[in-house]
Order: sequence, then C-alpha cells, then structure tokens
Amino acid sequence: MNKQATIDFATATAINAPAATAHTQALLDLVPGEARDSLLAVHDLLRRELPQGRLATYEAGGGSCSFLPTELLSRSHVTVVDIDEDQVKNNNYADEAILGDVQTYRSTPESFDLVICYNVIEHLPDVEAALLNFRDALKRGGMILIGAPNPRSLSGVVTKYSPHWFHVWFYRHIRGIKNAGQPGEPPFPTFFHPLVTLPRLEAFAHANGLEMVYRREVESPRYPEMRRRKPLFAALVDAGAVVLNAVLPRGTDVRRGDYHVILRKS
Repeated sequence: MNKQATIDFATATAINAPAATAHTQALLDLVPGEARDSLLAVHDLLRRELPQGRLATYEAGGGSCSFLPTELLSRSHVTVVDIDEDQVKNNNYADEAILGDVQTYRSTPESFDLVICYNVIEHLPDVEAALLNFRDALKRGGMILIGAPNPRSLSGVVTKYSPHWFHVWFYRHIRGIKNAGQPGEPPFPTFFHPLVTLPRLEAFAHANGLEMVYRREVESPRYPEMRRRKPLFAALVDAGAVVLNAVLPRGTDVRRGDYHVILRKS
C-alpha cells in the first residue's frame, strides 16, 4: 500500500470484495519469537474483551491476510480502507473494500467495535489525523490494535535514515521476498511521524479519550528471520546490537524493533 500518498478522496470508492474463508496467514508467516508471542497475547485479549456475536471491524490498510484470529475474523463484518488500488484488489476477506486515505476518510461515527492499524502508521505523514479518525469511528469501549516498528530501535533508525532502495534490497536479498518493491508490494516509503514513538503515542492517546490497555515492545521478527536465512549476517547484526546495548542506558535493547498496542475508547 502506497501510504506515502496523501490524496484527499472527496468520495472514497467502494470496490466489491467477495468474502473469503477466514484465515490468519499473517500469524503463520511470523517466525517463532517475541513478536509472534505478543500477537498471540493480543488475540487472547481481544477474545476476552470484544463483544460476543457479530463484530464491526475497520482495517486501515488491507493486504491479502488478516492479523485477527480466525474465530474473530469469521464473525466480523470487515471494512478495509486502503489508498493503494492493488492492495484493495488483492484483499479477498473483506466484506467491503474502500479505495481511500485513512488520514482523510471518515466513516460513520461510533460504528466499529475494532480498528486494526498494523504496519501502517509508520508510513503516514499525518498520524494524528488518522488516529482521531479511528477514535471517532469506534463505539464506546471499542479498541484500536496498532502494530508498528519502534523508531528508537536499531532497525527503526536504519529504516528512518536509509534510502528506500536499501529497504527493497533488504527485503529481496535478506528476507528472500523476490517481488519486494513491485506495485502493491512492500516495503513502502516510511515517514516515522513523531507519534509513532511509544511515549508520544501513549500521551496522545490519553489526551484524546483513549486508554492504553496493552503495550509490549518485542524483538523485531527480522532478527529470527535473519538467523534462519542468513546466519553470518545475523551474527554481525547481533554483535553490533550487543555493543550498542552496552553503551546505552541499562535495560535498553536496540533489537526491540516492533511493538503492539491496544487502545480502548472511554
């Protein structure tokens, strides 16, 4: 999804997207590690806290798989909003797929039980506008699931300050994703708005009627991927991380490159 664009669609275009069998390939694609463990904990919390029965779910950005557990996805009416036409066409599980910009698209107020914003906010120039739109779309007690990279981690710093062609090279040659950078395929240009930083995100949420009910920083799944696919390269990166951790304040681990957050609307 080309989240760099900030096109203001006066009217978002609804595109037919037939519902498909619920699946959670996104979870299966995560190698064993902290990120996968945290996502499983997120699933448990959502099962406990979301209403029983039919759910209204808004997914900000929608590719070919969902980050929801199968049982929640199967009882959800899923609305996907994405600015990239290829991503909208590739989505096969949404009940409604909308070509639109999550920074400007406004849904019916208080109409959703859950908003999913996974690997999206780091690509948005106006995170504040997107978060306020999500909040307004939620029913009272509804929740926003955010998954994002930590800009203060080693991978976050490299992502923020390296050129986009390097990200494409990394995806193709280290992660082994041969179609990386093709239309509708990651990696996408990254902005790292200040609100992507966890302390600022938590303060913004508190100031705007959102309670942070889950927060966990995890080792980026890129590390176990690299250890499995490119062990020598991974060993060099791990060694560099150890050196950085030794000179940074106690408790810092620059390998904690991702986080999961759940916000509840009060």
